[in-house]
Amino acid sequence: MTERTFTPALGRFAPTRFYDPVIALTRERLWRGLLAMHVAPRPDDVIVDVGCGTGSSALLLHRIEPRARIVGVDPDPDVLAMARRKADAVGGTPEWRVGMGDALPEVLGADGSASAVVSSLVLHQCPVAMKRAILASMFTVLRPGGRLAIADFGLQRTRLMRLAFRAVQLADGKQDTQPNADGILPSLMSEAGFRDVREAEVVSTIGGSVSIYVARRD
Repeated sequence: MTERTFTPALGRFAPTRFYDPVIALTRERLWRGLLAMHVAPRPDDVIVDVGCGTGSSALLLHRIEPRARIVGVDPDPDVLAMARRKADAVGGTPEWRVGMGDALPEVLGADGSASAVVSSLVLHQCPVAMKRAILASMFTVLRPGGRLAIADFGLQRTRLMRLAFRAVQLADGKQDTQPNADGILPSLMSEAGFRDVREAEVVSTIGGSVSIYVARRD
């Protein structure tokens, strides 16, 4: 994304300071816990959280494995300031970097340096071209054998979940979010070069179903 624009964490209608209380309503503890379970952080891991927002996933991974190096990347300096305050309050020590998800090599300073990449509720806000660019950037920074785990709104299988997802589409726009609701993410992950792509978990929420997608780089 050459203009380096991004959708705010809560979309068009709600200030970022309300992000944590709103996301807590989406069964956040469950799907973040499942995301962390599939990442399975190890002591020598370098884990990059793309679009880390207020740092919830990064801090959870740090609590699970304090010896891992956790790097949170987000284009919004204001949301990163919130992440730093949360980390300071609990004594967490992730690193925080300002940067776009399609430019991870320049943000991290190296290709093939990460053992795992995670992302939560980011790709549904992006145009399809940007979804592709972010996934390609994730692939580039992963070392061979590296793991990818994404928690995001995925295929909305039932009428109830499609109806619930309309609230997300109202905030983030239908054009960017509809491909997720149609189940596009696994094919985009495969196009980017990832192997063993699968939808590992599905969590129903008041905003539609959140899927946990996992894959690896050969």
